[in-house]
Amino acid sequence: MRAVRYLLLAGLLGAAVTAQADPVTYKLDPGHTMVLFSWNHFGFSNPTANLGLGDGTLVFDEKNPAKSSVEVTLPLANLDTHVSDLDAHLKKPDFFDADKYSTVTFKSTKVQAEGNGKFKVTGDLTVHGVTKPVVLDAKLNKVGEHPMMKVQAIGFDASATIKRSDFGMGAYVPNVSDEIKIHITTEGSVAK
Repeated sequence: MRAVRYLLLAGLLGAAVTAQADPVTYKLDPGHTMVLFSWNHFGFSNPTANLGLGDGTLVFDEKNPAKSSVEVTLPLANLDTHVSDLDAHLKKPDFFDADKYSTVTFKSTKVQAEGNGKFKVTGDLTVHGVTKPVVLDAKLNKVGEHPMMKVQAIGFDASATIKRSDFGMGAYVPNVSDEIKIHITTEGSVAK
């Protein structure tokens, strides 16, 4: 009888260890996600806009980061520069053409661990109907139980630099910079 208990206990412990090694799927939280992009305006200023998050899923495999992935949808209806006239202008055909292309999307194709919680996340970015590969430099901020929600949570920051002309949005280059700097901060949690 004692041997059966030890086998049962060993089986339960083995199952617990296996469960922890599996990839974990997180739903990204729009209330704790900012997708900021900035550009230079005629050399005078560096405006910033937030695309916000519509929907996002992050699969994180702590033991084997190469099995991790991320997919997000950013509705242009959420675009916010804090200047309503600029929001309207950026949604016009010479920039995002939001009536025709209502979302920006990113879907990872490769995740590479760099050590010390840093990762290179390669994926397909689709803007203005054009899809191009982009590499995000990502940093794991924290993974663990969220103290308020009492669920498994995760947080990342990421950055990249792209050329907007690569996505068919070359209006006013070079006076309005072609180079766009992107900074992302996000939190996600496991569904209850």
